[in-house]
Amino acid sequence: MPDFDPTYGYNLEQLLQIVPPPQPEGFAAFWQARYMRAMKLDPSQQLSPCGSFHPDYECYDLSYRSTDDFKIGGWVLIPKHSPVTRGVVVGHGYGGRESPDFDLPIPGAAFLFPCFRGLSRSKNWPISDNPNYHVLHDIDKRDQYILGGCVEDLWLAVSTLLKLFPSVSGHVAYLGISFGGGIGALALPWDRRIQHAHFNVPSFGNQPLRLQLPTWGSAAAVQNYQQEHGNILATLNYYDAAVAAQHIQIPVHVAAALADPMVAPPGQFSIYNALPREKKLFVLDKGHSDYPRQAEQKNALLSELQDFFNHL
Repeated sequence: MPDFDPTYGYNLEQLLQIVPPPQPEGFAAFWQARYMRAMKLDPSQQLSPCGSFHPDYECYDLSYRSTDDFKIGGWVLIPKHSPVTRGVVVGHGYGGRESPDFDLPIPGAAFLFPCFRGLSRSKNWPISDNPNYHVLHDIDKRDQYILGGCVEDLWLAVSTLLKLFPSVSGHVAYLGISFGGGIGALALPWDRRIQHAHFNVPSFGNQPLRLQLPTWGSAAAVQNYQQEHGNILATLNYYDAAVAAQHIQIPVHVAAALADPMVAPPGQFSIYNALPREKKLFVLDKGHSDYPRQAEQKNALLSELQDFFNHL
């Protein structure tokens, strides 16, 4: 149990009132320029059979090239019993990913599971795969900070998906949990190739607040770095998922938690509240921890997501 209140004293009504911090100068131009550079790249994707059997999907090992000539590893799932009519990129949490998810309720979808740079199948020295160090990689350099590279990995994942399955153009979704949710919020405003998204307990929302609230995990590492080195908001203001969310123009489904010791709920709700277009909220009792209604809520969430992505 944490030695602090993982609700931070907020109830649902209060969480729904939190607004994102001010947008730094040149925020949109910063990200649009990165997107334009990334779109000039050929991901040079490669597939090979992954050797495991599943009754519903063909599974392939994937590699592709991202920015900085970074080799990204992951998986692709292709449905066995239906034509591919939709494409979905799935981002992972800060624990990385050891295998693809076979239980996502989106029929007819080909799934692409990239591992963001430095993590799991995309490990690469000198980037640490320990979240507490990964989150600090080049944090003192706004243009080189690791989160920007991870956003570019997502964009190149979409490029890879569309090269593998050109027919899904116009029917592309993104799903991201925790770290992957925050990366998704940073990536989506600038990439018009994505039509629907789901963020589950997304991180990197409301960075000024994130630096103040007691926490575990990678956010605590960022707080410790701030205490030792001073102002890192010069970088973090440009990597604020709640600021970015204000620019998202597609339908987004968000699962946000009332209590979470790793990703403070005010940050999660800052992202949801900032979304300007069609959005849907699923309220979880807790995030990043076990709790009595966890299985029940997971099943209810999967059911909601099936309905939400039926429109993709």
